[in-house]
Amino acid sequence: MNTPIKNHTGAWLTVGLLWIVALLNYLDRQMITTMRGSLTTAIPMTDAQFGMLTTIFAWVYGLVSPFAGFLADRFNRSRVIVGSLFAWSVFTWLTGHAKTFEQLRAARALMGISEAIYIPAALALISDFHRGGTRSLATGIHMTGIAVGSALAGLGGVLAERHGWSFAFTVFGGIGMGYAVVLLFTLRDAPAEQTEVSTDAQRPAGKPSMADALRSLFTNRSYLLMLVYWGLLGLTGWAVAGWMPTYFQERFHLTQGVAGLTATSYLQAATLLGLIIGGTWADRWAGTNSRARILVPAIGLCISAPGLLLLSQTNVLNIAIIGLMIHGLTRSFTDANMMPALCLVSDPRYRATGYGVLNLFSCLIGGSAPYIGGKLRDAQIGLNQLFVFAALNMLVCAAVMFCVKPVRNPK
Repeated sequence: MNTPIKNHTGAWLTVGLLWIVALLNYLDRQMITTMRGSLTTAIPMTDAQFGMLTTIFAWVYGLVSPFAGFLADRFNRSRVIVGSLFAWSVFTWLTGHAKTFEQLRAARALMGISEAIYIPAALALISDFHRGGTRSLATGIHMTGIAVGSALAGLGGVLAERHGWSFAFTVFGGIGMGYAVVLLFTLRDAPAEQTEVSTDAQRPAGKPSMADALRSLFTNRSYLLMLVYWGLLGLTGWAVAGWMPTYFQERFHLTQGVAGLTATSYLQAATLLGLIIGGTWADRWAGTNSRARILVPAIGLCISAPGLLLLSQTNVLNIAIIGLMIHGLTRSFTDANMMPALCLVSDPRYRATGYGVLNLFSCLIGGSAPYIGGKLRDAQIGLNQLFVFAALNMLVCAAVMFCVKPVRNPK
């Protein structure tokens, strides 16, 4: 039986502390997509090369994610998080000092390594603290930090217009390094006696090994279906993140700054609401349906896909914004429930590793989307075709998720 964590205040304090880290994680990685004009003027590059700056981040991020997840299963999760934040903040700062495309590419790769460590550790730490009736909501609230960070990424284009493309990287890199010092003294792991692993007397003692973790995960049918789901869904996520600001700028004749804010702020405002709705709905439905945290994301994608299709076909800005918000609202049901769903199908000792492997598939498969978008543009093919494919892809993902079943009783 899942018993609630004793230190309720500490459980929610952990979510609050990590909320700021999640904000910085996505702000630092995505603001480069909102300053294409300023960046390519300062450092000449093709559209495919510009897309590659996001793709190289995604590929490296994905390759490192399984090992990053294992670090969080093997060592102190809070310290892994602090180290990740400090490292990627340093590389964010260094990005602002790049002078060539090759230096930019290298900085983005280093950011991919250091940022990959954060999400598996953070979601596993939240799951350690929040068990039973608050797990999806706590995860959803944490993910609203990602939504706010993604929305604030639109400021990158505005700051680039006013102060040059490197200014935002220098400022936010410094902020991240400072906050890492704060977390060093405030963020802690959940007490060992309150975690699910320690309450199962039948599990062997000792630290987990990578081989055991991978064996457990890859012999699990439901987990393999989640791999397919998360991997294919990455195509849509990275396509939207990498090219939506440019799409709004060119389709609706907006300035770089306005396009960046439009493409990120409306999307993330809807995502904020969707994370709370998706998390609360799944937590309540889970009281009567053990598959609730699996079904809510699948239902969300069935609604999200038409929104993205609407965006890709209209020439009216307000209608495009409505489509974007429908997409963001219901696509975010997945983000609130992916780790809680993983907890239903995996061994608690390996949940951070499991999430890291999911990220590997998401980034290796989905991370190609920004590069593909750049190649389409170089071939004079509109980005709206990329978003049509992304919408149809979400319906395939929903069908896969409907097939996932818990492998143990969540209660």
